[in-house]
Amino acid sequence: MSSRDRGLRAVARVREVRERDSRLGLQRAAQEQREHAAALATLQAELAARAEDPAAADAATYVARRASLQSLGAAVGGARGRLDSAEVVRAAADAHWQVDHTRLSAVEGLLEGRADARRAEALREEAKELDDAAGRQWLRRAVATRRTEEER
Repeated sequence: MSSRDRGLRAVARVREVRERDSRLGLQRAAQEQREHAAALATLQAELAARAEDPAAADAATYVARRASLQSLGAAVGGARGRLDSAEVVRAAADAHWQVDHTRLSAVEGLLEGRADARRAEALREEAKELDDAAGRQWLRRAVATRRTEEER
């Protein structure tokens, strides 16, 4: 292994850690997005259920119900805002992971290319050695054949 490969392997290890960290961040962001979506769905269902209740008979009940629906509506609005923020964070985490994954793939591709080149060079060297050995054997047989013919 050359010093360049050791350096590239160190870069690959760093990029691998970064890619893993960004993948974990993406998973966490997706989980938070799902949690915010579930919370919003729960609040929306509760708001829909309360809005369908029959109207109250007296003014005090009406005012209390209206205040309750307004506060629930505000909670729905807040939950929608948190979901929107979670979606932005998830998109950013996804983009960050994509960049880290691409960088890791590039370094791994370089390492694989260099390993392939080393294997090809080793095969060429082996073929050269085998060719030289075959040539020496042929020369030995040719010399031995010539000697036997000269001895006759």
